[in-house]
Amino acid sequence: MAARPLVARQPNERLQALIQEAGCSNAGLARRVNMCGAEHGLDLRYDKTSVARWLRGQQPRGRAPGIIAEALGRKLGRTVTIDEIGMANGKNLASGVGLQFSPTVLGAIEQVCELYRSDVGRRDFLSGTSVASSALVEPSRDWLISVPDSQVARSAGPRVGTSDVAAVRAMTQALTDLDHQYGSGHVRPVVVHYLNSVVSGLLAGSYREAVGRDLFAAAARLTELAGYMAVDTGQPGLAQRYYIQALRLAHAAGDRGYGGYVLAASMSHLAAQLGNPREIAQLARAAQEGSRGHVTPRAEAMFHAAEARGHALLGDAGSARAASGRAVAAMERADGRADSGDDPAWIAHFDHAYLADELAHCHRDLGQAAEAARSARESVDGHPVSRTRRRAIGLVLLATAQVQQREVEQACHTGTRAVELLGTVRSHRGAEYLEDFRDRLEPFREEPVVREFGARLEMRAA
Repeated sequence: MAARPLVARQPNERLQALIQEAGCSNAGLARRVNMCGAEHGLDLRYDKTSVARWLRGQQPRGRAPGIIAEALGRKLGRTVTIDEIGMANGKNLASGVGLQFSPTVLGAIEQVCELYRSDVGRRDFLSGTSVASSALVEPSRDWLISVPDSQVARSAGPRVGTSDVAAVRAMTQALTDLDHQYGSGHVRPVVVHYLNSVVSGLLAGSYREAVGRDLFAAAARLTELAGYMAVDTGQPGLAQRYYIQALRLAHAAGDRGYGGYVLAASMSHLAAQLGNPREIAQLARAAQEGSRGHVTPRAEAMFHAAEARGHALLGDAGSARAASGRAVAAMERADGRADSGDDPAWIAHFDHAYLADELAHCHRDLGQAAEAARSARESVDGHPVSRTRRRAIGLVLLATAQVQQREVEQACHTGTRAVELLGTVRSHRGAEYLEDFRDRLEPFREEPVVREFGARLEMRAA
């Protein structure tokens, strides 16, 4: 194949570093590239001189850069992108990392592994960008209309088995429990490094079809958790990237139910936090439509509750009431099922306390103070002590409802309990709820109990 020079013809230091990391000679890399190309139906005849030209800055045409990246990835035991080998040629701009719903399984692996690497590398463009509504809605459309991936099995790289998948699931559960109790500020760095150092290697390994589907499902759950933790550490621009990739991994797993969960529990809640109520309802309805016939009543309850929150933020009390009613009815069906143990692990946590939390948000946003207080109390009473952050948020919702009812002294007392709980976790979301509550106290700022509460918050922040 003819080669074209890079615009600036600079030595390709990225490729050089990867060749050294892989322990390859130039001739060895050329052989691997030719063999990899043959598997893709390409008759490549590179030699050590070809590799030397690449290192001097020349770039091969056509599909060759992708083949070179795949060959190096096999030797390294992880996914390598064309950007990482210095041959993206403007096609893989850093600002777009993680924002696409890839049409192919290989592209999905490449994109999510690049996201993991970029996050570990603390690239500023990931956390410093804002969230565009279309960046959440467009992937939901792609998920709805994309045909299932016909095959995910791979024959290159280290062998991956059921025990590897079980380890990822166990790690996800352990990290989830820690996050609930101590907040994402303590746990997120561990999640991101595990994704980059372990999960990316598994995704780039070799596995049978059934193991591959299970692996993608496990990776989707942990990737979604990383997105939630980005929200809880005040990085919504990073969260949207993780959510989009979690949705794509769920698609590769063939798990329509979990794809719906990512839309309704993750993306729609991010849209709520960012004040995009119309997108909340759209994402929740996409979840309902795309997972129809694939989820249990408990998941249906969660999806309808998410839709209700969107309507409530829009001030549409009728639609919010209808969606809330469907959520409650679905939860009642879940309670009445003899086979409730069939709920997948990703929705098993959604109990009456979580549903009450969702309804409390709806009532708060519609100005229905008495109903908001009742739902918030039910939420706080229902959450176990291990859900520290969730109980604290429930207390703030209750305090907010009490302010709406002009029970200012009781509201400050409840808010103080929330402050005490939030003092034991590192959570940006918790801090945002407290700030919203403090704003709602502003009309009563001259009352002694409010001044005392404000002083307590100042001491906490100091």
